[in-house]
Amino acid sequence: MVTVELTADTFESTIRNNDIVIVDFWAPWCGPCRSFAPVYEQSAAKHGDIVFAKVNTEQEPTLAGQFSIRSIPTLMVFREQIILYSQAGALPASSLEDVVAQTLALDMDQVRAEVAAKAERA
Repeated sequence: MVTVELTADTFESTIRNNDIVIVDFWAPWCGPCRSFAPVYEQSAAKHGDIVFAKVNTEQEPTLAGQFSIRSIPTLMVFREQIILYSQAGALPASSLEDVVAQTLALDMDQVRAEVAAKAERA
């Protein structure tokens, strides 16, 4: 398996210790989650430099609550510990690849500056 199963014990360290982490919040009973799983696995196999992780919301309700997961599957992308993307719904392979490409292409200095500016306004 090319994906990593995250728990409350491993989530923070995985995000902190990896440049890019893509997280699929899912549940075993969820039909769209099961349909999305092969697409997610294929993308993980293509991008060995990115951590593709899964959070089973049934086993990790605290994590699901922490990130306000209300619908599954929900895909969340972290880069340098910053959430760049969060969207519910199963993506087709081409859309998932677009998300990966956009994540890789981002200027993180600009993203950090935008995050800092937003924090100053808050």
